[in-house]
Amino acid sequence: MDSGGADKGTTAAWMATHRGMYERATRHPFTLSIRDGTVDLAAFKRWLGQDYMFVREFVAFLASVLLKCCKQSDSQDMEIILGGLASLSDELSWFKKEAAKWSVDLVGISPLTSNTEYCRFLQSFNDPEISYTVAITTFWIIETVYQDSFAFCIEEGHKTPLELLGTCQRWGSPEFKQYCQSLQRIADRCLANATSDAV
Repeated sequence: MDSGGADKGTTAAWMATHRGMYERATRHPFTLSIRDGTVDLAAFKRWLGQDYMFVREFVAFLASVLLKCCKQSDSQDMEIILGGLASLSDELSWFKKEAAKWSVDLVGISPLTSNTEYCRFLQSFNDPEISYTVAITTFWIIETVYQDSFAFCIEEGHKTPLELLGTCQRWGSPEFKQYCQSLQRIADRCLANATSDAV
């Protein structure tokens, strides 16, 4: 992952230490199948429904990050987080439009066990004991994994199906990468000032 100049902070050290875990997340069989053009479109439709459910829960998670930010950080962090929160409205609309295009019924979807567990993890950030540093770092890595995964699907040599290019470009874009790098800089600043038990 190109860290955009944030290569000397705690997050870069974590990325180096946990490279295998990061690659398993960003080079998941699902995204690999998109990149090599072998994706089962039924799997894509399932992902579309599950990710819609995840994003709905992600709104509440990001609101909790924003609340923690308001209590202990500066206004520049708040503006960056608000930008992410505002983009989620457009994202939910995008999911609804794509679901209609792919004939996916978003109302009747049941969450898979992994999605339920992931959403429960996000809900845990409502706990006031979880610090802003932990919350913003979590926000950074979630977004970064998404960006890197979908950017890989549109890198040189890809065979991504034409009908999925828009999806991959949505999260694999240079603009989203810049946003993730902004989050990384915030996370590194917070981690540099955190107590050792938070790191």
